[in-house]
Amino acid sequence: MNDIELIKLALKAKENAYVPYSKFRVGSALVTADGSVYTGCNIENASYSPTICAERTAISKAVSDGHREIKKIVIVGDSNFTYPCGVCRQVIREFGKDAEIIIANDVDNYRKYKLEDLLPHSFGPEDLSGGVEKSV
Repeated sequence: MNDIELIKLALKAKENAYVPYSKFRVGSALVTADGSVYTGCNIENASYSPTICAERTAISKAVSDGHREIKKIVIVGDSNFTYPCGVCRQVIREFGKDAEIIIANDVDNYRKYKLEDLLPHSFGPEDLSGGVEKSV
């Protein structure tokens, strides 16, 4: 799937955001290693901590279907270039260490990054004592 199609899917996913508190909509779309596509939106909660970001919604959907490797992920928000929060960066790291990350306002205005650009010196499975290996 090309970048423009993926951005369009993320923009469409953003429409489904449940944001009664912040009013800040975010959508995401990702491509897995086998080419499967998943979308997500942010889902807020009155107690805030159970709130889940769009990126983690899309990743959770992919992982729950058995996918463990993200090749590309798009994030679109209601403001100029909405970047993933720290928690989302760490979750992207778990399933997409080498993923291309696209931050977009619309199909004509987007930026591409590698995770290392957004999360330098990241912590991953290989950093755990005892050499714990990530299951695939």
